[in-house]
This record gives sequence, structure tokens and C-alpha cells, in this order.
Amino acid sequence: MTSHFERYAEVAEILVRHGFESLVNVLGLERLQLRSIPRSSGPLSNPDRLVLALEELGPAFIKLGQVLSTRPDLLPPNYLAALSRLQDGTLPVPSNIIRSLITQELGASPEEVFADFSDAPLASASIGQAHAATLHNGTAVVVKVRRPGVVSQVQEDLEILQNLAHQASRNWSAVADYNVESIAAAFAATLRAELDYLKEGQNAERFANNFAGDASIHIPKVFWETTTSRVLTIERIHGLKIDDAKIRAMPVAARDQLAEQATRAIAQMIFDDGFFHADPHPGNLFVESTGCIGLIDFGMVGELSERLRDQLGKLLLAFSRNDADRISRCLIQLSINTNTTNRERLVQDIGHFMRQYQGKLLGEVQLSSLVTELLAILRTHRLQLPSEMAMLAKMILMTEGMGVRLNPEFNLGEVLKPYAGRLALERLNPRRLPGMLKQWGLDAADLGADLPELLERVLRNLDDGPEVRLRSDDLLPLLARAERIGNRLVAGMILAAFIRGIGDLTTADRDRLNSWQNWLLAGGLGAMGAMGGYLAWTSRPKARRPGP
Repeated sequence: MTSHFERYAEVAEILVRHGFESLVNVLGLERLQLRSIPRSSGPLSNPDRLVLALEELGPAFIKLGQVLSTRPDLLPPNYLAALSRLQDGTLPVPSNIIRSLITQELGASPEEVFADFSDAPLASASIGQAHAATLHNGTAVVVKVRRPGVVSQVQEDLEILQNLAHQASRNWSAVADYNVESIAAAFAATLRAELDYLKEGQNAERFANNFAGDASIHIPKVFWETTTSRVLTIERIHGLKIDDAKIRAMPVAARDQLAEQATRAIAQMIFDDGFFHADPHPGNLFVESTGCIGLIDFGMVGELSERLRDQLGKLLLAFSRNDADRISRCLIQLSINTNTTNRERLVQDIGHFMRQYQGKLLGEVQLSSLVTELLAILRTHRLQLPSEMAMLAKMILMTEGMGVRLNPEFNLGEVLKPYAGRLALERLNPRRLPGMLKQWGLDAADLGADLPELLERVLRNLDDGPEVRLRSDDLLPLLARAERIGNRLVAGMILAAFIRGIGDLTTADRDRLNSWQNWLLAGGLGAMGAMGGYLAWTSRPKARRPGP
């Protein structure tokens, strides 16, 4: 702490001034209050005062608030609403400094690099500043320039935030069940990536590739010749923001089409691509004169791994079957902290939640209410979602809000229904069988490899435990049972090796698989059926002999 003493003291002072003295105490900063600090006055709520404190604390804390506004699994709605209003605007950097930075990064002055460059910024945020420019070929672009000194300031604050997260996890019972240190670490990684404009350019290019076949969505082009980690040159999007008054004055049918168009793009990101824009607020979506929807600002993105997509598919299937027990299992599997969860109580709460929607189709449900209630259950049971899933939930809420503003009759569930159905059924796709077989084989092989160590640990515990006396006539049934277990274990390991072999073969040579996949599948299923039958037969309960 002493290496950042002045900054820690400043953080403590700002928090106390805005009425968060108790927070200062649990963060271990109370000893840094070196003088009497006047408290801000006014009838403000705690969420509103938190927003003011974060804005005063600077870029890293503003970004933290914006990220927390995407975590409905951690914070109640009143905090989410306040944090979503966090303003990232700051006083602009003087144009001579911006010009100097461009010259340093691109090796030439703005007049040489661009046919035209505007000194007046389009926007000025805590991390960067955007200027309009024109390339020599006449293309209108936006040039984003990172503010000088922001990296060192953010790096210092990220270290402080991670230290404060450690203190909070030790001293604050309200967050003890949440892995706040991992949240801080994930946030630090996200913000460091956002500081690098090369990463933002790569995100934009990936979205452009994903929507290459969709003429209704316009992803701006990145001009790499004039892009570095500190300067990003990207095609300028011209149009009306999607919540502009002129858009709201359009006929209902036109507004409904826009809402569906934007929502389908977001649904593709989530369910088809697994790579989504994590901040699709109205200021980042434009309606062009051609009717295309243009998307900007690719610093904050989310990505669903294959595992998360699979778990999301399982969850959707469980919802479609109205199975509270299976939904509970899926939520626990999704969560990254389950030690304090009362499984029976969770099933009861999920059952009560599902009864409200029983008999309704997805298209008949207001998703924002469903997601909000489900997230409230997660908070009650202190289940914490992976950051990607939390961003996904927030994105759904934002998307439905945008659609309803365009058309009060808009139904997000109706748009998402076919995408969600495809993702749920994807788990049953026969093409996934080779990969699933391979993974099952690997899991079983790992279990076989770990088995000697596990048995040794059990025997060691038995050696250290209580003494057990057996009569000789008690040993015969135990030996017979041990023999059956040994036979089943060997058979199971052979089956696991067979499954892994099929998985390796089918994933290694797709062309050969096409010619004999039916024989392989039939043989594999037959062998597994035979081995499974053997295991079931040897597992049957034995009839007990009558005593003498």
C-alpha cells in the first residue's frame, strides 16, 4: 500500500466525502483519513452517490462502474440503473497535444497522413478522444487517440483495486461468498485490452467477418496503415442514433422492422457466433440512410467459449421442459461459486419462478422480467455467473429496452426463439458425437490415471482410522464383491479407451470418416451397448442365501 500512499489517501477521501465511510473501513483505508473531510449534502440515494464518487475517482473507476452495470447477478436493479448512467466524458485534450501524439505514432503530421483532419473532437472520454478526418481517397474516418498518461494512471488504479478487492474479501461479510478478487482480475484484463486500440481494431474486423453476408448490418472498416496501439483509424458511420427523435417519429411498422433488424444481429452474435458486442446502448447503433444499422465502439466485447455455449444450450433445454431440478443443476454448473448454495431451497425457488411462466411460449414472455427475476434468485443464493454470462444477461435486458423504445409492442422472445431453439438442439446434433466421445474418453482415461492415487489415499485414511474386526465368514462376500468391482473397473477402462480411440479416429480424418462413418458408428454403439449390458448385469443385486 505504501507505494501508492497518496492515491490510496485520495480514494479514501473521495469515498468518505460521498458518504461511504463504512466502505472505507472494510477496505482497510480508515487509517489514511489524515484530516476532517466534509461530507457532500443533498437527498441523493446510495447508487447516485456511488456514481458521483466513481466519476471523481477517474478512468479506471468509471470503467469499473460501467462493467458492474453489466453484472445483474451481483447488484440489484437500482444500482444497475445508476451505474449505467455513468458518464465517460472529460475535458478534451488540446489539439496541439493530439497532433503531436499522431505524429509520434504514425511518423507524419495529421496534414500528411490525412487529406483533412478536424481539431475539434467528436467525443472526449477518459481513455481516448475521437476526431473526424478524411483519407486521401475521400473516405470519411474517425481517428481515436489515446489520452497521454492514461496508461500509467490506469495501471496504478488497477493495482489499487486488486488490493482493495483482497481486503474486501477478508473483512466484508457481504461479499465473502463472491470471488471479488477474480472479478477484479478479470476487470483489469478487460480494461488493459481496452487501452490497446489494436485489440479494438481486431474486434471490429472479427465482427465484420461474422456479418460479411448480411447487407443490413454495417461494421466499419479498420484502416491498419494508420492504426497503432495508441491511434485507431476506422470508417465513420453516418446516420441517426437508433433512439433519435426522428426515428421515434417514423411509422410503427418501420420502427418495428428496425427493432427486429437490430435484435437479429444481436441474436446472431450470441447464439450463432458466440462473440458479442457487450455495450449495445443506443449511442452505439446508427440507422443509415440506406436502412442499414451501423455499429460502433468495439472496446468492450464478450465471448462464449464452447463450454459456456454448451451449458447455455442445456439451460435452454431445461427451461423448455419446465424442469426446475434440471434448471437448478444447470445454474449451479454455470456458477463459479457454489459452496454456500442450498440445493433443495434453490430447486423450490426455481419451481415457484417457473410456475409463473408455465404454459407460455418464449414469444409470449417479457424477457426482461424473466431475466431480472432469475438473476434475483441467483443473488439470493449467492450464485455468481462467469463475467461473459453476466454480460450476456445485461445485453438481453438492454436489447429488449431498445426494442420497446422503438415499438412498445416489440417482443424480444419472438425474435430470439429460433436462435435459442437452434442452440438447444445443437447439443443433440450427431455431428457433435465424435467430439463428445473423445471428451468422454479423455475424462474416463483421466479417472483411470488418477485411480491408483485415489485408492492409495483411501487406504491411507483407513490405516489412520478406527480398527475394524471381521470374522472369516464375513470375508467371502466382501471378496466376491471386490472381484466384481475389479472386473467392472477393468471393463469400464477398456470401454473408456475404446471411446477415446473412436473420438481420435473420427476427429483426425474427416474425409475417411465420410466413407465408413455408418459402420464405425454402428460398431461403436454395439460395443458400448454390449459393455454397458455387462456392467449392468454385474451390478445387479445378488439373491442372499438363507442362513443355516
